[in-house]
Amino acid sequence: MEQAETETVRVASEGVSREFKTLIDAEDLDSLKQLQHLILGRLQDSNAVLSHFNEYSEHCFDEVSGDFSRNTRLLRSMKSDLDYIFQKLRSMKSRILATYPDAFPDGSKEVLDRRPDLELPQ
Repeated sequence: MEQAETETVRVASEGVSREFKTLIDAEDLDSLKQLQHLILGRLQDSNAVLSHFNEYSEHCFDEVSGDFSRNTRLLRSMKSDLDYIFQKLRSMKSRILATYPDAFPDGSKEVLDRRPDLELPQ
């Protein structure tokens, strides 16, 4: 019984295959195959170029990352130094104002820090 079913399925699939082949021209299939091979070649070339670019980018990043982290630490140190300097200046200005109320023009009595806070997202 199973052998008869298997034979029937094989015969039916051969028949469908023959009918399907009559629907499609062999030249069209060949041109599709050529186009697929051409696309495959281009994709492989693109993949190779992208892999090379990724390796180059990783190498450049490795070279620059040390400088970047060192400069980041330097900028943070400079920011803390400037914050300290501005704090001292505000303190000195408030002491001068307390001692000599007429030392600064009227518009400068309010002590406002107008510098943008660079650590806040914008």
